[in-house]
Amino acid sequence: MRPPLSPLPMLDPPDPVRDALSPELLALLARAQEAADAPPPALRDRLARRVAGSAAAAAPMQTVRADRTPFTPVAPGVRVLVLHTHDAARPLRPGEPLAARLIELAPGSQWHGPDAGIHHEWLVLRGTATVGGETLAERDFHVVPAGHPARPVASADGALLFLRESPLPAQPGDQPLTVRDAGAPWPDYGPGIRRRVLWTRDGEAAMLYYTDPGAMVPNHSHGHDEECLMVQGELYLDDVLLRAGDYQLAPAGTGHRLTETDTGVVIYAHGDLDLQFIG
Repeated sequence: MRPPLSPLPMLDPPDPVRDALSPELLALLARAQEAADAPPPALRDRLARRVAGSAAAAAPMQTVRADRTPFTPVAPGVRVLVLHTHDAARPLRPGEPLAARLIELAPGSQWHGPDAGIHHEWLVLRGTATVGGETLAERDFHVVPAGHPARPVASADGALLFLRESPLPAQPGDQPLTVRDAGAPWPDYGPGIRRRVLWTRDGEAAMLYYTDPGAMVPNHSHGHDEECLMVQGELYLDDVLLRAGDYQLAPAGTGHRLTETDTGVVIYAHGDLDLQFIG
C-alpha cells in the first residue's frame, strides 16, 4: 500500500498545456481567416458554430481558477478564497452549498471556524490541521452535521483545506465523521476510474475520484449541483480545462457531454451519488 501522504501517480500534463479548448478554437479561426489559403466558408462556419456551442455550454457553469483568484486575510495567518456563495435572493438549488471556500493556514495559526449549527465538510488538500481537536492529514475528510458546536481550526505546520457548508438538517443520531485517506479503499467504479464515497444522503454524496490517464466519463446530467475540486492532475469538463486547485460548480439541470483526463486525476466531487447518463 502506498504511503498515506504520497502523491497518487499521475502523468505530466501535455506540453504545451492547453488552458481551454474554446480560446484555441478562436485563435485557429482567426489565423484561418488571415491566411492566404483560408479554409472554405463551410469550414469557417463549422468552427464558428463549435466555438459558439462551447461558450454556451460553459456559460451556466461557475469556474474558479485558484491561481487567478486572490485569498483574503480573515485572521492572523489565515486566508480564505471564496469558491461559491449562495445568492440569498433566490432559492437554493438541489444540492447547492451555502458556501464553498479554500482555507489557508500559516504555521501556528488558528481560525474560529465556520458558523455553528450548519452542516459542513472539510477536506485537507495540503499539510495537517486540527478541526475541533480532530487531527487531519492530506486527503482526510471530516463531516460535522448541523446542530453541533462550531469547531476551531488550527495548524502547527501550515495547511490548505476545502470547506463546504450547506443547510442540510441533521438526522437523529448524526455525529461528526472522519474518513482517513491512509488505508481507505479505492473501489472500482468504471474503466480506469476508482471512487471513494465519503458521505451520502438522499441521493447526493461527497466523493473522491481517482482516475488513470485517458479515463473518461460519458454524457451525463446533474440532478443535484455538481461541484468538482481538483486535488491532483488535469481534467477536461467538456472544453474547460481544470488544474489542481481549480473548482467548478455545475448547477442542477445542467450536464457534461464529456469528462476526460490526459494525466490522471484525483477529484473531490459533491453531487449525485449515481450519475445520470444520457444516450
